[in-house]
Amino acid sequence: MAAPELISPRSPRVAAARRLAKRNFRGKERLFLAEGPQAVREAAGHRTAGEATLVELFTTLDAAERHADVVGAARDAGARVHLADEAVIADISTTVTPQGLVGICRFLDSPFEEVVSGAPRLVAVLANVRDPGNAGTVLRCADAAGADAVVLTDASVDLYNPKAVRASVGSHFHLPVAVGVPVEQAVRELKGAGVRILAADGAGDRDLDHELDAGTMGGPTAWIFGNEAWGLPEETRALADAVVRVPIHGKAESLNLATAAAVCLYASARAQRAGSVR
Repeated sequence: MAAPELISPRSPRVAAARRLAKRNFRGKERLFLAEGPQAVREAAGHRTAGEATLVELFTTLDAAERHADVVGAARDAGARVHLADEAVIADISTTVTPQGLVGICRFLDSPFEEVVSGAPRLVAVLANVRDPGNAGTVLRCADAAGADAVVLTDASVDLYNPKAVRASVGSHFHLPVAVGVPVEQAVRELKGAGVRILAADGAGDRDLDHELDAGTMGGPTAWIFGNEAWGLPEETRALADAVVRVPIHGKAESLNLATAAAVCLYASARAQRAGSVR
């Protein structure tokens, strides 16, 4: 068994990785952390602008043995692999119980112009979403529903926040994500591309079930999801073609953001699939 290469958390390479937990350093270096075997595996298989997304991997000996395929994929992608002791991994990791694998990845967001020019049929727009866990979970839901892209407005959380990356469980690497787009621009250009804009709001004047029954959901659609605490402001709702609520059939007061997003995105995905087979 090889001895750990990086035995001190004071190592310059470890310090550089640790700094990526902070947004300003991520933005300066255009690098972010991806933790755990699933995220690292997805990063190893992804390329950004022709370059391998995964540039470095820190792993304990135990994790390297348990996830030999992931470490092999990282090496195949050209990433530098550092065998490190558990103290080093704990120092870099942002989780309470690290899984022994921490990757350093290049930023992978897409220009919004590319999202629009790709004739998207299903898009999730996160407007003023501040909770990174919710943002990552919505990204995961959009990926699972087969969405073409996710857009984070300029007032939303950092896409590369470690909690957002963990919550997406690898979906960061599956579909285009545009960041820093003013909501007015997002709506204007998506409408110009023939995409219907729906604002998800618990006080919406239209019911999701009724929209499905009326057959209005089969075309290209972008859903706008708002802040976890106060939802969408009136000026954002006014930009949409319709404001739609998810019906509450039981006694629950409301749905949280990620759950509502999953319901809305899957409703659109089902309607679009049904329309494509007619």
